[in-house]
Amino acid sequence: MFEDGQVRPVHEEPIAPRADYQPTTVPRASAIVVTPQEAQVYRTAQLELRGPSIGNPFVDVELTVTFESPEHSITVGGFYAGDGRYLVRLLPPASGNWRFSTSSNARSLDGITGGFDVATSQMPGPVQVADTFHFARADGTPFLPYGTTAYAWIHQSQELQDATIDALAQAPFTKIRMCLFPKDFMHNTEEPERYVFERDETGAFDTTRFDLAFFDNLERRLHQLADLGIEADLILFHPYDDRWGLSRLSGAADERYIRYVVRRLAGFPNVWWSMANEYDLLAKQREDWDRLAETVRREDHVGHPLSIHNWVQLFDYSAAWASHASLQRGDHGIGAKIDQWHRQWNKPVIIDEFGYEGDLDQGWGNLMAQEVVRRFWEGMLRGGYLTHGETYYDDNDLIHWSKGGQLHGESPARIAFLRDIVAASPTGRLNPLTSTFDDIRGGVDGEYILIYFGASRPRYRTVVVPEGMSARIDVIDTWDMSIEAVPGVHTGSVKVDLPAKPYVVIRLQRAADE
Repeated sequence: MFEDGQVRPVHEEPIAPRADYQPTTVPRASAIVVTPQEAQVYRTAQLELRGPSIGNPFVDVELTVTFESPEHSITVGGFYAGDGRYLVRLLPPASGNWRFSTSSNARSLDGITGGFDVATSQMPGPVQVADTFHFARADGTPFLPYGTTAYAWIHQSQELQDATIDALAQAPFTKIRMCLFPKDFMHNTEEPERYVFERDETGAFDTTRFDLAFFDNLERRLHQLADLGIEADLILFHPYDDRWGLSRLSGAADERYIRYVVRRLAGFPNVWWSMANEYDLLAKQREDWDRLAETVRREDHVGHPLSIHNWVQLFDYSAAWASHASLQRGDHGIGAKIDQWHRQWNKPVIIDEFGYEGDLDQGWGNLMAQEVVRRFWEGMLRGGYLTHGETYYDDNDLIHWSKGGQLHGESPARIAFLRDIVAASPTGRLNPLTSTFDDIRGGVDGEYILIYFGASRPRYRTVVVPEGMSARIDVIDTWDMSIEAVPGVHTGSVKVDLPAKPYVVIRLQRAADE
């Protein structure tokens, strides 16, 4: 008989904000308020209230603020930031005059009203689902998640964190998967300097108090990622922290953690939420994930992308709270599953873990760069998205997939080349097109067609230009990153000579002079 050996969390009653937190002698709405200066659309606008610090304001005080403009009414939860400071962060979706009013169990924070102006900006806004299977910024600009992975990079030294930012500045990635809780796993066993929670006098985590220095550093790194155009896919739970027990907190502690993190970070334009990495290794049931995800949705006034990631058992991404599918699957033919998943969930599909470029002794960590690039091309042509990772062995365990730092592999440059090819599409995206048994096709029907042969190496291919289209034809070597034009403008059936090498694409583009 199978025995479930997982350690279950202890039960803990939620801590309710104190109705008598401040005596009736404290004047209502007496806290000092600092309103946002030079607020702009889709830039974080921060309202600061300077109030009480008695007791434990993290749990004793509840604060919400309702922001209103002529066309919007948005209620945002506040959080305690230390030294009697309470912050509320709004990501304004529109310009104009915004009014606000506060509600709190702390008398000095309750009933405060005021206003500030929000100017227009050139910021494209947060990412959201677009056209069913894709993503776009709030202004409609297409966003394509070319992901990478550095699970524990914010738990490393400041020098290594800086090196990670430097490496990402030279890389093609637009999204990074990263954990908030530390990770104790192969090639990453060091003790972090800071954690989400403070420690009490015994050294145990106090889940009613948050480490402000940890969050200050995290926010500085989020700003740096935003400057690079990179979305932070924040993993809220994972199973690799038994050393600290953070995956086995009580339900009440989980809720406190989620509420604080989302209230503090939802005002950043470049945040995504991942409920868990490898959720099916955690001692949580479906109802727990639904409850915690609904807390994220309730506290996130922006509606950032939200998903959950599997080990073996795929999650049911038809869940109303899931904006997209975030999958782990590492077999050679993974791209062929994207069509099925699109039909099954009718949502964008991101294969966030398909294996990593490297040479570790684990099957998931020793893919050749050519195979990583092949999987990217196949997945993108099928209308999906993928996430890279690098796992080359290092005597000092400085492996990018875990700790960040410098990149050494050959796939990032080829992923950058893929980005350029996709960006040349008239829509800036690829949709799957009707393929044959031995090629994969994607693009924009009748406008921009990519025909990919993967590891096959034909000497030539006869292609048929769609009726009504005159096409310029290129032969693209996705590994050598070369583009060779076939002279002329073509219609009908065309024999295209190929170099008899793997990883070649034929590109048909509608002739510009039509």
